[in-house]
Amino acid sequence: MIKFTHFLSFKNNAMLESHETMQELSRRMGMVLSTTMVGLVVAAILGGTIGLEREWRHRPAGLRTNLFICLGSAMFTMFSSQLAGTPAESTRISSTIVTGIGFIGAGSVQPSHGSVSGLTTAATIFVTAGVGMAAGGGLYMIAIFATLVILLALVVLGNLEARFAVKTRGFPYEVVGPSTDEVLRESDRILEDEGIGMEDGHAAAVEGRSRVVFIAHGTVPEGTALDLRLPHSSIFSSLQAVGASGLG
Repeated sequence: MIKFTHFLSFKNNAMLESHETMQELSRRMGMVLSTTMVGLVVAAILGGTIGLEREWRHRPAGLRTNLFICLGSAMFTMFSSQLAGTPAESTRISSTIVTGIGFIGAGSVQPSHGSVSGLTTAATIFVTAGVGMAAGGGLYMIAIFATLVILLALVVLGNLEARFAVKTRGFPYEVVGPSTDEVLRESDRILEDEGIGMEDGHAAAVEGRSRVVFIAHGTVPEGTALDLRLPHSSIFSSLQAVGASGLG
């Protein structure tokens, strides 16, 4: 009888400990899931906010791109802290995010008429990934503050650049004249008077005349003044503005 009583007591204690263990496990799983869900939601909101600004300006990396980048960075950051066996492995997993984002950013930078476009888009992708990593690591205040700084730089500084015309662009032109030397000499004279530099000049002979294509780098007001000045040259028999390129 005594043995049977001990057996029942042992069984009850084992069941009680098992129940407490399950409750503790459920509590910890709930905490992990709630923390994970909060981090992912914060990353999605912040990445989407940055993406809305890019979408509004009709940039290649818009709402969905920035949202996915921020969300993915947050997920990989969570994985690195929860699945890595050692702190060294956690750091290695996080560092791969930066490498991957670098490849995405490099793909958004394209040459355009002797200049490059997409630098701001690439930089935005890079910092958006940083916001996602902060959200995934539970550093919500840092992620929110960084998002505000990013939006301030994109909206306010972008408007200031447009208002004061401080952003440099490339203005490609195609001119035709009697000879290459005369066309280049006349082009250099006009550009020097306007304080604009010339890059990537190419010359070719066309039906006994010389066709020169060059890029003038300057601000929008300088490009407007150049558009008004070049057609009045007596050396150029033909003038055509090929297009414009910027760094946005």
